[in-house]
Amino acid sequence: MKTNRAYRLVAFSAALLLGASTASFAQIQPHIVGAPRSRPAPVRSAYSVSPDAANKADGVRFGIRAGVNVADWSGDAVQSVVDLAELTNGAITKEQRTGFHAGAYVSLPVGARFVIEPGLQYSEKGMALVGRVPLEQFDFLNAKVTATARMAYVELPVLAKAYLTPGLYLYAGPQASYLVSNKVRVQAGALGFSAYSHDFDVRKQFRDVDFSVTGGAGYQFANGLGLSAGYDYGLSSLDKNNRFDAQNRAIKASVNFTF
Repeated sequence: MKTNRAYRLVAFSAALLLGASTASFAQIQPHIVGAPRSRPAPVRSAYSVSPDAANKADGVRFGIRAGVNVADWSGDAVQSVVDLAELTNGAITKEQRTGFHAGAYVSLPVGARFVIEPGLQYSEKGMALVGRVPLEQFDFLNAKVTATARMAYVELPVLAKAYLTPGLYLYAGPQASYLVSNKVRVQAGALGFSAYSHDFDVRKQFRDVDFSVTGGAGYQFANGLGLSAGYDYGLSSLDKNNRFDAQNRAIKASVNFTF
């Protein structure tokens, strides 16, 4: 009798403990099921960028560019002038013309590392011939005559840019340029004073459209600022009547900002 009573007491205690354990598990189970699962951290490659930068890179972006040109002419006619200048023992020299360029562009991404970038800009080109008195005893006068070809173009480059790293890129592409102004400025002076200065309009004697290829390298910072340097290689003869053979050449250094 005592054995049966002890057995029932043990069974009742076991059932009570089992019920309490089941109720406790039922209370904490929703918290376990509802708890968010941790996700593994994404693997970022060397070309990964911030979400804001990624959104900008996925769409069309606009920018402005400005910089310095160091321009010259090249060709058979120019070489003839150089050969003639050498015979003058430095009395005549050919010099580069320094100018500027400024304009705007639009960047069209076509892949993870490639961008097509058409633009429109004003650009100054040309060259200069300088003549001096070929007598050393008159060097103190600093007497010279300068003839500078002052050419101004509206250029339409279409560049293909390939990014080697997140900021560093190479670019190349064709460029069409329309001649809006071309004047030869003749200046004469001595002792630092100008005795003569006049501009001769020679635009009608030169081709209206100049075709060239351009290429270079640059670096684009994450804040939108960029730096680049390139070279324009003219393909068209400048003289409309083919009386002489000369093409444009220009080194360009630019600062740009992409919005």
